[in-house]
Amino acid sequence: MDEALALWSYLAREPLLWLTLTLGAYVAADKLSEALGRHALANPVLIAVILLAIVLRATGTGYDTYFEGAQFVHFMLGPATVALALPLYSNLGQVRRVLAPMLAALLAGSLVAILSALGLAWALGVRGAVLLSLAPKSATAPVALGVSEAVGGMPTLTAALVILTGIIGAVVSTPMLNALGIRDWRAR
Repeated sequence: MDEALALWSYLAREPLLWLTLTLGAYVAADKLSEALGRHALANPVLIAVILLAIVLRATGTGYDTYFEGAQFVHFMLGPATVALALPLYSNLGQVRRVLAPMLAALLAGSLVAILSALGLAWALGVRGAVLLSLAPKSATAPVALGVSEAVGGMPTLTAALVILTGIIGAVVSTPMLNALGIRDWRAR
């Protein structure tokens, strides 16, 4: 038992362990999501976050220690966000045809997301850096972290809010759009 504890103490300080566990948790979560028919509640990111939270809690590992190893995933958010432009470029003709309504929807959605979050938080008494951390929560992680830092927010809190917003959006949006009868892939 002492040997196992000593081994864990050593491994827990090694950054590669946390990167491996992060990727392993996501792969396991994705397999589970696939086995459950990609149901909205079986979101692989949500499942991976829960698995990692259980491991961190069970081992008494702090977020700073975890992030030392998982920061490579954080670093890859930038290139992954840029890669999102590839499907847009591949469908540039279609994007141009619907550019005006698409930009109007993005602008309206962005304003509603920002103002509703800030308004609700303000009404609940949230102030200062926490309030500023809420504003960019609906953007992609690299953009949100940059905005949060620039306006005086707390990037770590913003990162958690971005993930939470993404998970809630993924879990709620598909059933909601189905219930509303919205089938057009451009709206989805």
